[in-house]
Amino acid sequence: MRIHEFKVRVRYSETDQMGVVYHGNYAQYFEMGRVEWLRNMGISYKWMEENGVMLPVVSLTMNYKKPARYDDLITVKTIFKSQTSVKIEFDYEIYNEMQELLTIAHSVLVFVDMKTGRPITPPSYILDKISELNKEIK
Repeated sequence: MRIHEFKVRVRYSETDQMGVVYHGNYAQYFEMGRVEWLRNMGISYKWMEENGVMLPVVSLTMNYKKPARYDDLITVKTIFKSQTSVKIEFDYEIYNEMQELLTIAHSVLVFVDMKTGRPITPPSYILDKISELNKEIK
């Protein structure tokens, strides 16, 4: 599955004094999207970390189109972009209930060995699942 979507309601604590989602909270929505994308692929962040693999974000860019507001039901779309030797990239889109595009983003993450702190090639259980997606894109 190259694209995964989930819905989440904007909580009051995620907004600023103007009632719009504080810009820093969008990163949490993207993280939720990645976690659920991986879970849908049969890969658990928790299981990866228990097996010595971390996946830190090394780059995140965002472009805000319209604000999300308190109590909005937003849709977070996570799109697998590519996977290279040690990196995996995702695009994101966030929509409101009227299907208006609110935010777009792009992230790059690196597979890291938890013991050494060094980048590694993704484990075979991840590569096997992602290699099929890479074929779809090309």
